[in-house]
Amino acid sequence: MRLDKIIARSRIIDLRSTDLEGALQELLAVSVASFPDLKRESLLKGLLARESTMTTYLGLGVALPHVRVKMPRRYILAIGRSRTGIKHDGAIIDERVHLIVMLIAGERARDYLQVLASIARQVKEQALVDGLVRAPDLDTLRELLVGGLGGIRPVQAQQNRINRLMFREAERVARGAGCGAIMVFGDTFIGGIDRSAIESKLKTILVTRNPVEPGADEREFAGTIQVRSFSNQRMAQLRSAILVGLTRGVFNFTDRICCLDGMTGSNQFDTLVVVDIEREFQTLLTGQISELLPADVKPEVLERVIAVATELAVEGREGRPVGCLFVVGDTDKVSGLVKPLVLNPFFGYKEEDRNILNPFMDETVKEFSSIDGAFTIRGDGVVESAGSLIQATDNNHALPSGLGSRHAAAAAISVAANCIAIVVSSSTSQVTLFRRGVMVPLTEKRR
Repeated sequence: MRLDKIIARSRIIDLRSTDLEGALQELLAVSVASFPDLKRESLLKGLLARESTMTTYLGLGVALPHVRVKMPRRYILAIGRSRTGIKHDGAIIDERVHLIVMLIAGERARDYLQVLASIARQVKEQALVDGLVRAPDLDTLRELLVGGLGGIRPVQAQQNRINRLMFREAERVARGAGCGAIMVFGDTFIGGIDRSAIESKLKTILVTRNPVEPGADEREFAGTIQVRSFSNQRMAQLRSAILVGLTRGVFNFTDRICCLDGMTGSNQFDTLVVVDIEREFQTLLTGQISELLPADVKPEVLERVIAVATELAVEGREGRPVGCLFVVGDTDKVSGLVKPLVLNPFFGYKEEDRNILNPFMDETVKEFSSIDGAFTIRGDGVVESAGSLIQATDNNHALPSGLGSRHAAAAAISVAANCIAIVVSSSTSQVTLFRRGVMVPLTEKRR
């Protein structure tokens, strides 16, 4: 949904309180003023109860308190700014919260976790947060919020001679090679890319790490693939995008695609690649997309796990590389093939709080990645366990030399159960996907 649709000027305030409870009371006051049927004390109790279970502090001086209640509306958003800062138990010592984004969601809102994740992604941008805190008045702050939470606004691609030449050649190559689509990497341009800047009669797919809302204009892209976290290598970036496109139904197994890319933020196309999907993934698929994605696994869950795995590969943990294993799908069978190595850290929590789609799970999963063993995740995103020993065996698939027990376990469990296993290598930081015992590298090895 368009987040800017629920940003009301009347619910954007400068906070006077210096503690979290007082700030929440101020935000609830302006919310109840707009919607008198809301029960202020009940909402405050629910918000504070969630804080006691799991902190809603996101970093960069931003907190995202949220609660679900029975109400006829889907969402109510209230934003408070504090230039002096508010004390928050989830923040680092002496760190203050300067922006509180409070989300109240109706129980019938099905995209609740996706909305939370979308807000969290936007307010993790340092430039946006700094602009909001320093805005001279609340009207300016709202304009910045509409531009930020509404999604990155596409800007006109620089129409220099090289960019025009590259896109014309991409069209010629695509037609000559029998490509069904042109895939354009929008992060090449600062602020994204406008469809009108690259007019073509061929189907054009946008790949970006930023959320882009579809519009009614006929010039919109035929499809958008949002891949949150990329490796630095070009081919890894491209392969992850194609994999997501396959699970989303944007591409077919038999498609051939012309890809146009450039260095992120360079405003310059510099790479043209033709990818035959059938050849690229021939060892993994036999002609049916359903064979890539298990029936019980939602595409957005696989995308989210890939994003977390890629972030761990790139960032490591506390400056050190980490290795971990995620098993996604067919939980009933997988549970019979795993054994706990430690007490399950996810036991007893609400399913909503331990869903991989929940943005507040990022740090939790990354922290537990240092535990030996695997994460087991249901197809709907609920994390069932961490620190699990895989006891499946597979004697029919030979792995390349240099791969260890974590990769062998991933290959074995992907054969024994109808699931997908994703491995982050501790030695090379390579991310590898396993399906039915077959491995597909999603990122290149670290040099």
